[in-house]
Amino acid sequence: MKALRRIFSYIWPQWPRIIGVVVSAVIVAVLLSLSLLTLIPVLRVMLTDEGLHGWIDRKACEWRYGVEFSVPKGADFIKDEHRDVGYSILVIVVEDESIGQRAGLRIGDRVIGAGDLLVTAERPKVLYTRILEELATSEAERTILQVRRLAADNTTGEKMVALNMEGVGGTVVGPLSGFAMSTRSAIIDAAQWAVGFLPREQTAANRTKAAVLIILLVGVFTVIRCLAKFYQGYMAQKVVQVGINCLREDAFAHAMDMPMGFFASERPSDTVSRIVRDTTVMGAAIKVMLGKALREPLNALFMLIGAMYLSWQLTLVFLCGAPLILMLLTVFGKKMKRATRKSLVIGSKMLGKLQETMAGLKVVKAYNQQCRERETFENINNGFLKQLLKISKVDAATSPAMEVIGMAAASVALVVGVDWVNKGNMDGPEFLTLLALLAVSAESVRKTSGIWNKIQQANAAAERVFAVIDEPIEKEAADAFELSPLKDRIEFVNVVFTYPGAEVPVLKGVNLSVQAGHNVAIVGPNGSGKTTLANLIPRFYDPDSGQLLIDGKDIRDATLFSLRNQIGMVTQNVVTFNDTIAANITYGKSDATMEEIIAAAKRSFAHEFVALLPDGYNTIIGEQGAGLSGGQLQRIVIARAILRDPAILIFDEATSQVDADSEAKIHKAIEEIKRDRTTFLIAHRFSTVITADVIVVMDDGRIIAQGQHEELIQTCPLYQSLYETQLVKA
Repeated sequence: MKALRRIFSYIWPQWPRIIGVVVSAVIVAVLLSLSLLTLIPVLRVMLTDEGLHGWIDRKACEWRYGVEFSVPKGADFIKDEHRDVGYSILVIVVEDESIGQRAGLRIGDRVIGAGDLLVTAERPKVLYTRILEELATSEAERTILQVRRLAADNTTGEKMVALNMEGVGGTVVGPLSGFAMSTRSAIIDAAQWAVGFLPREQTAANRTKAAVLIILLVGVFTVIRCLAKFYQGYMAQKVVQVGINCLREDAFAHAMDMPMGFFASERPSDTVSRIVRDTTVMGAAIKVMLGKALREPLNALFMLIGAMYLSWQLTLVFLCGAPLILMLLTVFGKKMKRATRKSLVIGSKMLGKLQETMAGLKVVKAYNQQCRERETFENINNGFLKQLLKISKVDAATSPAMEVIGMAAASVALVVGVDWVNKGNMDGPEFLTLLALLAVSAESVRKTSGIWNKIQQANAAAERVFAVIDEPIEKEAADAFELSPLKDRIEFVNVVFTYPGAEVPVLKGVNLSVQAGHNVAIVGPNGSGKTTLANLIPRFYDPDSGQLLIDGKDIRDATLFSLRNQIGMVTQNVVTFNDTIAANITYGKSDATMEEIIAAAKRSFAHEFVALLPDGYNTIIGEQGAGLSGGQLQRIVIARAILRDPAILIFDEATSQVDADSEAKIHKAIEEIKRDRTTFLIAHRFSTVITADVIVVMDDGRIIAQGQHEELIQTCPLYQSLYETQLVKA
């Protein structure tokens, strides 16, 4: 998970938004649990004679005094022949070290009077609802209870008990601190204020009013919860998209600074896939983590807190399946990560194949290789499908497995709960609410079952993305100096170079000195090291040993910017960008004026066809240079080099894509721009080579001869062979 954790370095800077996401998720969870807890008062109003006022009064006594009372039910009135059951409340629970226990209350006591409503000769009976109301709303620090208690000899006697609230607000009372007691009192006061708008009489109309009040309260909760859910969802996506956007930019910027050797051994399409596709996978998973992964566990947590409040024993029974769920999630997560990593690798191969085939579609059609390409793509696509099906299998199995375990645990809790209700150990409405809380909690857990799989998918993608970011960039000395434009000479001193992953050196002890202002033609058979030698000048690669000096200074000690800022390059593979012709020409000099652009285009003989285009220099060059011929594109690239006006020019087969007519024009342009600057020409064409100040002949990574045409044609057999077989024919 180390790779996944690194993505949060892009998330943390947005901490105010993250706080908003977390707070809104907590609000959603709290309000959802409160909405379900309103089932208890609804059921009280609909199914019992106690009513909303009576239930709140009873809960107030339980919270304030630590005493739980049982109030008479319909069946109790039928059984009681003397109808006295409605004039007392029965003590069924007394919490340890509570105010009720300190006062001396016991289980089985019947309270027949309280506070200002004590039984006297003038008032022989007090209705149980009035007793509860008196206890619940009393603000006195000392409240007297009139208790009827059954003695050991089965005789009934009366006793006065004092509930002493003095000092409760700032001291410890039983297991609760004074702060907790104050909090409970505030909740009780708020609840009593809310129901104070309803009459206490239990008529049908009053029951309807109570139900409407509760429904309106749930409606308010729902509106606030939905607004918070919207805010959380939107802000979570914003945090993720901003973070992934920054990561994508960093990965791209890092790739721009990576050495060319990396791309010689790795497929560029794989890097593209990591920056585009893999970051998208990461973003989807992080969005889940800040959305569902945050919201649903909080929902489950607050549901379980509510369930714990109603019955911690039944809640623990329900939670007995948690260890098995965690074990299954771990197993599924590992399988998901493996399958995701393989799918991402195969997906990058597919992208590379698509790019390769689309770019070479003319060749594919010309050689009737459509079937071959279809078969190759089919094999890659089937491998991709195989991994996707593995991911789908794990994803599909997770939720049902969680449901089976959850149902088993819930069934056990249900059986135990039903037994408790039948034995009178738990209230019916509270049990139904408990079931609703546990059901919603289980549903929230089920919704989170796929989150771990998503996290593992993101982890696999993060490993691939950060593998690119962790690649070393082009080396530059810590104290690198600004290299001045070339004035004296360029020297290759005992240069040895081997491509990454290769075993045989391409350059083997090359020594060459080029005077500033001279133009050098480099010739030799394919694979002799011509292009490699030229690629060392802008430090696309560094030699294994030896030095490359400009004016006596090792270019490895100079800044890359100052070195490359004085180099212009035209390669055999024409590189243009999906932009206007003007933008392509000014690629190396963005502040050039239109006059300078046209002047450079005229010198490369590009103006003669650009001027005929409907949009002129604003014409868009499509991908792969679509719309222009190879010769036209090459002239645009040469105009780019001319416009930059560099001290060092490198032409690597610059006229290879040009027809005979254009070659003569470009040759004139090259001859003109070669003046007063150092030029390296790698070419096979006689017209380009013969006028060079120095011709360097290379073979098998070594310089075997150098001089002018007349000298080499007499003294160098390889040059003679090249002249006869390539230069003349060219």
